[in-house]
Amino acid sequence: MRPWPGVLQAFADRLPVTDDTPPLSLGEGNTPLVPSVAFARDLPGVELFFKWEGANPTGSFKDRGMVVAVAKAAESGARAVVCASTGNTAASAAAYAARAGLPCLVVLPEGAVASGKLAQARVHGAVVASVPCSFDRALGLVREASEVLGLALVNSVNPYRLEGQKTAAFEILDQLSSPPDAVVLPVGNAGNITAYWRGFCEALPPDRRPGMFGVQAEGAAPLVLGRPVEDPQTVATAIRIGRPASWEGAVRAARESGGRVLAVSDAEILQAQARLAQEEGLFAEPASAASVAGVLRLAREGLLRGVVVAVLTGHGLKDPSAAERAAAPVRVEPTLQALAALV
Repeated sequence: MRPWPGVLQAFADRLPVTDDTPPLSLGEGNTPLVPSVAFARDLPGVELFFKWEGANPTGSFKDRGMVVAVAKAAESGARAVVCASTGNTAASAAAYAARAGLPCLVVLPEGAVASGKLAQARVHGAVVASVPCSFDRALGLVREASEVLGLALVNSVNPYRLEGQKTAAFEILDQLSSPPDAVVLPVGNAGNITAYWRGFCEALPPDRRPGMFGVQAEGAAPLVLGRPVEDPQTVATAIRIGRPASWEGAVRAARESGGRVLAVSDAEILQAQARLAQEEGLFAEPASAASVAGVLRLAREGLLRGVVVAVLTGHGLKDPSAAERAAAPVRVEPTLQALAALV
C-alpha cells in the first residue's frame, strides 16, 4: 500500500503546478469524513457528517492551501515567506517553510493567539513577532512587508492558498455517494468558504452544488452585520477577525449557492465543542465548533435537510483552554475498591 502523496500530487491535474513546482508534502489532505452519532439524534431529516480537518499534519485545514503557496514560493525563488495569523496559518506556514528550507516570518496580534498554535510556529523555527494591534492591521503590515522586502506572502490573499483549500470539496465528493445538500463552515478571514465553493463549482453542474453556510461568532460577525468590526471579540480565536480578506468571495458563495452567513454566540460554540468531544469523540478547537453550533441553529429554523457536512477546521489541542474547563483528575487511593466507586 502506497502512502498518501499529499495535495500537490493527488490533485495535480486540478492545481496550478508545473514541472518546476517542488513536490512539497507532509501528507496533508485525505482527511476523514466522520458520520455523526450523537448530534444526528437531534436533527430529524438531516444526515450529518464531520469533515475532520484536524487530522491534517499541523492540525488544521490551513495545510491544504499552505503546501501549494509555499511550493510556489520556492518555485519562484522567494528568499522567505511571511504571514499574519491568529494561529493556524502561523503553525502551517512555519511547518511547510521548514520542510521547503525557507525562512518564515510570522506576525501575530498580541494576546490573541492560542498557546498551542504559538508553540507550533516557534518550534518549527519561524521568527515570530507579536504586535500590539488587531489581526486586520497585522495583515496590512505583512502585505506591505512582502512588497517592500520581497517576501512571499502566504496568507489567504495568496491565490495559491485557495487553490489548495478547494481540494477538500473534491474529497467530500469522493467520500460521499452523491453531493451533499449543504456544507457548513466557520468563517473568519473567509478564504475557506470561498475555496470550497470554487471546488464545488469546478466539479459539479449548478443544479447539484450544495448550499454553503458560513458561521461567524456574534462578537466577530462582519459579514452578518454588513460592516467591519473594529474590535472583534470571541472565544473562537481562529475566527476573531473583523475585516475578512475574502469578504466578497464568501458573500458570493452563500448567495450563489442558496446558503447564508449566520452568527452564533460563544455559549453556543462552547456547548457544541463540549458535545463534540464528549459525545462524538472529536476534540475540535472552538472555531471548528462554530460550524456545529451553526448546524443546530439552522436545523431549528428548518433550513437544513438531507446530507449535511460540518467542517471541523482545527484540532482542539491547538487551543488547550477547553481542556482546562474540563473536569480535573480525581485523586483516589491505589485500590480496586476506589476505582470501582468511580464507575
